[in-house]
Amino acid sequence: MAALILPQAVPAIDSPAALRTVTKTPAEAVGLSDRGEIAVGKRADLVRIRRTERVPLVRSVWRMGRRVA
Repeated sequence: MAALILPQAVPAIDSPAALRTVTKTPAEAVGLSDRGEIAVGKRADLVRIRRTERVPLVRSVWRMGRRVA
């Protein structure tokens, strides 16, 4: 949720930068080089959301490239 709110709270940060803040940066910080971004050879864990007025709604989830929800 923070990644979705951050661009509204800090205009200098766009959505891609906000998402990196909560995905790629923490993964790199703990040595998880196989995740944190969408790229060839990465785990491909994804969450598709729909923005609403109140909270984002999870629409679907993929883990290691396979849809699980």
